Amino acid sequence: MSIIDSLFGEYDGDLAIDLGTANTLVAVRGRGIVLNEPSVVAIDKSEDRVLAVGADAKRMIGRTPGSIIAERPLKDGVIADFDVTEVMLRYFIEKARGSHRYPWSPRPRVVICVPSGVTSVEKRAVFEATISAGARQAYLIEEPMAAAIGADLPIEDPTGSMVVDIGGGTTEVAVIAMGGIVVSQSIRIAGDEFDQTILEHVRDAYNLSIGERTAEDIKIKVGSAAPLAEELDVEVNGRDVMSGLPKSVRIESEEIRRALDKPLDEVTKAVKDALDVTPPDLASDLMYYGVLLTGGGGMLRGLDQRLREETGVPVNVSPTALENVVNGCAKVLEANALSGGFVQSAS
Repeated sequence: MSIIDSLFGEYDGDLAIDLGTANTLVAVRGRGIVLNEPSVVAIDKSEDRVLAVGADAKRMIGRTPGSIIAERPLKDGVIADFDVTEVMLRYFIEKARGSHRYPWSPRPRVVICVPSGVTSVEKRAVFEATISAGARQAYLIEEPMAAAIGADLPIEDPTGSMVVDIGGGTTEVAVIAMGGIVVSQSIRIAGDEFDQTILEHVRDAYNLSIGERTAEDIKIKVGSAAPLAEELDVEVNGRDVMSGLPKSVRIESEEIRRALDKPLDEVTKAVKDALDVTPPDLASDLMYYGVLLTGGGGMLRGLDQRLREETGVPVNVSPTALENVVNGCAKVLEANALSGGFVQSAS
């Protein structure tokens, strides 16, 4: 153990990070969640410099001149651009630590999540980006395990708990018991795929070109996975594909639900596949305790109902769906459980 580790082994400035494809959340040990911003970086290509990160960068999507691009450096839950991810992580780490650090403060230890289906190379990329961004040590935890810990599921009991974590880039399905993941399924279909499907539907059905932000707004306002007691509608503005002129149309929730059928079928299949290989005794636990839906995509209207009807297993949406992963990482920090079975160090 280094001198720094012996002196600051439980330093209050240590960080928990949910590095998501769509959003990044950061919690500081002893202070809770201090940052929740889009995982977006705006870059001026002509001068090769970063203009903005997070919320400021997201506001630039689809609104910048040709020399400026607003990009998301993570795709499908993994790092697509290492250098930009490092810049983004450094910005978030510095912002999260803020004015609460002292000149003599050590660099923080960081617990950061990764999808359960990533390769060792992809895990290494997350570890190295975190170290390069200013962490003195990085610990990796799989997203479904972090989500289960954050949702206070009884993961160390011999009973089975099932988590379906739908983020921006991946859907993670895991059955957990005795502190470990017994069964896992990870597919790279989630919230971003929902948005892209809506974008394509609006273009094909109405000859209307819209951006990613508009597609996400439609999903939030009228998106659903099952029939609603009272169907919704929304006015959508975009550019007419034929004339190139601005155009508005009104779209109903029922047609958006039909458009989302294909990616939702893939999510349902992943859940069924996980249930199919779950040991019988744990499967019987799930009939009693049910399945927990978490992540931003898990909050889609009626998704719990759809999964319940398709699988026959009780399904509940977590009331803290957006924060479970980062809270789980933070609880590992608070318990100083970095040498336990929940986390891995890629060093």
